[in-house]
Amino acid sequence: MAMSVGTSAGDTFCDINTTPLIDVMLVLLIMLIITIPIQTHAVKLNMPVGKPPTQTVQPQVVTIDIDFDGTVVWNGTPVSSLQQLESFFHADRDKDPQPEIHLRPDRRAKYDVVARVLAAAQRNHMKKIGFVNVAEFRD
Repeated sequence: MAMSVGTSAGDTFCDINTTPLIDVMLVLLIMLIITIPIQTHAVKLNMPVGKPPTQTVQPQVVTIDIDFDGTVVWNGTPVSSLQQLESFFHADRDKDPQPEIHLRPDRRAKYDVVARVLAAAQRNHMKKIGFVNVAEFRD
């Protein structure tokens, strides 16, 4: 790799060496040529024809409210202890379809109470649990 800095007459002569630029452009072109066929590959699937079965029975919705002072309310009924809450979960887990649990904690509720309710639901194999009205948690 040589660079001519001047001429015999003493004039300054500065040229850019374009060989590395051309090398980089060729590498990019080769990479582009190699990757284009990969992006056009398609996977053909034989999908079943027809409609999926419609769900005839809508699941029951259980609303669990958690107040700021730690009070847990199951569908409007205050829950006195964690054992009573677990008995509610135990009674609902074998229903077909399993009820949906809509958990609505107050924004000032302690996380410990919410975590205990979620743990009780998990211990009793409740599968459909969701937080409702979580937009009020964003400040």
